[in-house]
Amino acid sequence: MTNPPPPSAPAAQPRSAAAAPFAALLLAALAMATSPLFVRLAEIGPFASAFWRVAGALPVLWLWAAREARHGGEPAGAAFRISGATFVAGLIFAADLLVWHLAILKTTVANASLLAMMAPVWVVLGSGLLIGEKVGRGGVYGLLLCVIGAAALLGSSMTLAPGHLAGDLYGIATSVFFGAYFMALRVARRETGTGRIVFQTSVISAITLIVAVFLAGDRLFPASSAGLGAVVALAYFSHAGGQGFLAYALGHLPAAFSSLVTYLGALIAAGLAWLIFAEALSPLQLAGGAFIIGGIYVARPAARQP
Repeated sequence: MTNPPPPSAPAAQPRSAAAAPFAALLLAALAMATSPLFVRLAEIGPFASAFWRVAGALPVLWLWAAREARHGGEPAGAAFRISGATFVAGLIFAADLLVWHLAILKTTVANASLLAMMAPVWVVLGSGLLIGEKVGRGGVYGLLLCVIGAAALLGSSMTLAPGHLAGDLYGIATSVFFGAYFMALRVARRETGTGRIVFQTSVISAITLIVAVFLAGDRLFPASSAGLGAVVALAYFSHAGGQGFLAYALGHLPAAFSSLVTYLGALIAAGLAWLIFAEALSPLQLAGGAFIIGGIYVARPAARQP
């Protein structure tokens, strides 16, 4: 027996019921916003850091998936029963990590982050056609506000240079794959629990990425304890934490709205730079943050009447 799947499109629910998934989205945005820093500090190649990001977290993710299976009355080995949607999500996530880590190393962090934030555009465009979740006017208006806000927040840091062209293209490719991952993960969550799906997608991604490591000839192990610490943080904070919270949220909230909340990653990164490095925010950046918050509010799922 498997756990009964959650409703396929719980777009409207009481505000109190949506509080925990929304909090999970905020934590996912925070965890994923730190990944560029850890990738740069890892002292290994881009494919190797992508591999360790998922492979390093597998022991903890396995315990989570096995516990979830046993809680549902299944043996721990049921955590390896992979659905078609989960398999696709794992392959897409591997492709997303490959191009994302290349973008981080081949262009500026601001460029990579801003271009990757186009992912919600693809989710809004594809949700109705590909996964049966129609996006209303609120979602479209919210997306426009978030895009304007992200451009205001990071646009001044973005640089256009011929030497960054390849990295910028990787950033755009990241947005396409990340948008597709959101939709695939949303479909997979209709029939699979959070722990199991994060473990399974990580296994599929790790197998794909280790092949890329050997084909590219990347250095596999960091040379110092600092590099090792960055790899561990990438695996357990950015991946296990970020993807775990994201997968949980996508079991309760529409893909289009959930993707918009990732714009908060840029706002969080700017806030951390202000707190840690005393990098003051300009009025334009503050306005950008307000647009992002306003866009998420406009796009929020409608409340269901009790």
